[in-house]
Amino acid sequence: MKHMESSLSRLAIRVPWVLLGLAAAFCVFTLAAGCEKGEKAGPPGPPAVEVVDVVQKDVPIYYDWVATLDGMVNATIRAQVTGYLIKQNYRDGDLVKKGQVLFEIDPRTFEAALGQAKATLDQARAVVELQEARWATAKANLARVKPLAEQNAVSQKDLDDAVGTEQSTRASVFAAQASVAAAQAAVDKAQLDLGFTKLISPIDGIAGIAKAQIGNLVGPGSIDELTTVSTVDPIKAYAAISEQEYMKAAEKQSSQREKVVLEMILADGTVHPQKGEVAFADRQVDVRTGTIRVASIFPNPNNTLRPGQFARIRAEIEVRKGALVIPQRAVTEMQGKYLVAIVGSDNKVAIKPVKAGARFGQLWVIDEGLKTGEKVVAEGTQKVREGMVVNPKPFGSQTPAESAGAQKPEGKPQSKAEAK
Repeated sequence: MKHMESSLSRLAIRVPWVLLGLAAAFCVFTLAAGCEKGEKAGPPGPPAVEVVDVVQKDVPIYYDWVATLDGMVNATIRAQVTGYLIKQNYRDGDLVKKGQVLFEIDPRTFEAALGQAKATLDQARAVVELQEARWATAKANLARVKPLAEQNAVSQKDLDDAVGTEQSTRASVFAAQASVAAAQAAVDKAQLDLGFTKLISPIDGIAGIAKAQIGNLVGPGSIDELTTVSTVDPIKAYAAISEQEYMKAAEKQSSQREKVVLEMILADGTVHPQKGEVAFADRQVDVRTGTIRVASIFPNPNNTLRPGQFARIRAEIEVRKGALVIPQRAVTEMQGKYLVAIVGSDNKVAIKPVKAGARFGQLWVIDEGLKTGEKVVAEGTQKVREGMVVNPKPFGSQTPAESAGAQKPEGKPQSKAEAK
């Protein structure tokens, strides 16, 4: 009995402490809920954008054209006689000299033809010598008979025979001399054909890959082109430019009396270290495209540039005085129209159409639609709308988080839940 009373007494002492603990836990939970409710984030602030001022400056106007490179001289090497190719005396892509033998054709057939032609020529010359001797005898006989005939010492028949013999031998001499000329022409032709068995380079330049192999039968009607030798220093660049651009360039060149300096941008974006100049323009404008073909010349001392390459030719045509410029990234093209977002003094956005002109580096010349000092959105144009209020910042001042769109309410700290 006493043990039971002692247990009840201890239980009565512990119950108030348990109740007190439950009450404290409830209070802590309520306070936490109240605090968390009080720290709830407010509505997001206006989006931050980066703006830049419209500035006015003198801008050089450059024109770019796509050009195709070609050799200054392109010599096509063809076989002039028919025969079997027996030797190639250069490596494909080598730099060759004028007069260097590139290919050789089997010369034996042509050597035999030359020998036969020379023999015919010798025979014809011997005939000429014989006929000339006969003619000399006939002339001497006529000279002897003619005075005798005048004295009636010989008959008229003897005189007529002497005259006929002299005339016939003279004709034989002329015929033999003609045969000698024909034989000499045959010798020259055979000598020329024999020379054609060695194909030489007519210029200094780079020889291309051979289009015939050793043992091929080459000549007119079989393999026409054996290779091509191109002079590439200097090298030509052909570009088709519009009639208006051609007139501006011609006007600048005539007014300043100096050639327009050209710059070449290669396919990998690098700039050719050597400057070029206009060489000539085609005689007429293409009526189908309204363009004229213009050739320019660029030094190529290391033979780096090769025919067939594509490049961009750039020329400074004029300098636009006091042009309004903004970054190219601030201009949005939509359905053929150019738009910019302007931020007013009240931080409201206005979308305005503009007339875009030439480009200069990372800038874009604006011909119409903007005024000096206006602020245009250069970063964040995709998230602004007409009449929207924004938080403008100078161009290039946003943090990476802000650029990614992680905006926090101004004037309020982040709560624990937001931090998580």
